[in-house]
Amino acid sequence: ARFLKIAEEGATFRSYVDGKTIALTPERSIEMQRANNSDIMMVLDQCVASTCSHEVAYEAMMRTYRWAARSLAARGDSPQALFGIVQGACFQDLRRTSAEQITSLPFDGYALGGLAVGEEKHEREDTTEFAAALLPRDKPRYLMGVGTPIDLLEAVARGVDMFDCILPTSLGTQGVGYTAR
Repeated sequence: ARFLKIAEEGATFRSYVDGKTIALTPERSIEMQRANNSDIMMVLDQCVASTCSHEVAYEAMMRTYRWAARSLAARGDSPQALFGIVQGACFQDLRRTSAEQITSLPFDGYALGGLAVGEEKHEREDTTEFAAALLPRDKPRYLMGVGTPIDLLEAVARGVDMFDCILPTSLGTQGVGYTAR
């Protein structure tokens, strides 16, 4: 993270594998996902801590919108699904604006980003419920980065259809599994 630089062009960071500098633009991100033949591609977005200031969240939300439009243009004629990402930390006004912006573009589904990155559980649940209600019901609604069984159930109850998270896989590699107890 200390090597991460975010600019209008994209994100620049160092590889944790070999230390090489990597420049990731919205266009390059889509190019890579197309090459991987991803079933669902995600736009490049700027995720900030959910506890950041309104100003920081606003700037990231606006950049995410501009990057989403660039990602959509880079998609070309690919039949792969492409999801837009709603940002805005835990600020309802920003989530509303972001949802309006992102749903104005012809994405195949919509993701809620910028959650599970520092906020309290009740803040994540409240924000999820608020933001999911702003998304079209006829398209998939996807919550990024949430993976415990109870968090999945809470998100479904709040209108979310899809999830991903590194937690179950990470815990599984350590011999940990979820049970009823």
